[in-house]
Amino acid sequence: MRNFSVYRGLQKPLVFKGFKGKFIYWGVGWLLCGLVLGALCMILINMYFGVLVLTAAIGGGLWYTAETQKKGLHSKRRSNGLYLHQSTFNFRKNVKKERF
Repeated sequence: MRNFSVYRGLQKPLVFKGFKGKFIYWGVGWLLCGLVLGALCMILINMYFGVLVLTAAIGGGLWYTAETQKKGLHSKRRSNGLYLHQSTFNFRKNVKKERF
């Protein structure tokens, strides 16, 4: 019987500059958004104001992405406490008594 090794991918999440998975795309999106907003402000208002908008948009967006990444991949609630769920199934309803 022959054995063949099976390639199963990287086995680790993709990480680039500290960002993992979908957050890499979020970071690239913030970079592009900052560049576009900064360029528009440079053209329409002032060069120094455009540089300020560029750095604020990129820095703020990457900071927001890093903070969101700390919460996890999926948006979920983190509730603290103990929750008891009452059962709605009546165990005695279907039990028949046997008489001897």
